Amino acid sequence: MGEGSSRIELRADARHNRELILRAAREAFAARGLDVPMAAIARRAGLGVATLYRRFPTRESLVMEVFADQFAECFSVLDDALTDPDPWRGFRTAVEKVCAMQVADRGFTAAFLTAFPGAIDYERRRVEAERALAELTRRAKEAGRLRPDFEHADLVLMLLANNAVVAEAGEAAPVASQRLVAYFLHSFRAEGAASLPPAPPLSLHHVHRIP
Repeated sequence: MGEGSSRIELRADARHNRELILRAAREAFAARGLDVPMAAIARRAGLGVATLYRRFPTRESLVMEVFADQFAECFSVLDDALTDPDPWRGFRTAVEKVCAMQVADRGFTAAFLTAFPGAIDYERRRVEAERALAELTRRAKEAGRLRPDFEHADLVLMLLANNAVVAEAGEAAPVASQRLVAYFLHSFRAEGAASLPPAPPLSLHHVHRIP
């Protein structure tokens, strides 16, 4: 085996270890909080502590990377939905995936924003997410699939309700969340839509509050 092949294998191993660490860290932070021991994360990843520290020398660097990875995943979901040629399918898929991410998050984002309030330009990213959601809404309405009186606050209501399910449903949270989201999506459809009370003045600020 040549030197070039060895380097490629090492890079592949490094990427694989990074993925294992980030997945384990996200699960551990969600289940046990940001103070979970680094050794516990290494065990969950099936790696040695030395391997973990080579990649992430401090807990803060690991927390930051997990959050950045999670944020990138969320924006990837929105970008994919915006490029879907079927506006309703794009809207529906984005809603389902974002709510599934809330279930996996289990308060990690709120804990991160509390512990590291100035770590990222959260306000700028929030505005970008609001714009993407507004565009998804516009496309679905223009396609005649989303009820005409739907407002952005309706999405926030759903995210707040889903947060409550995650907080209170325990082991049943994934299944309970899927059913809740299915109910919401059914009510969002234009077909057979009944009249609603006025929408409350809500934004994504109400989902993740920064101290």
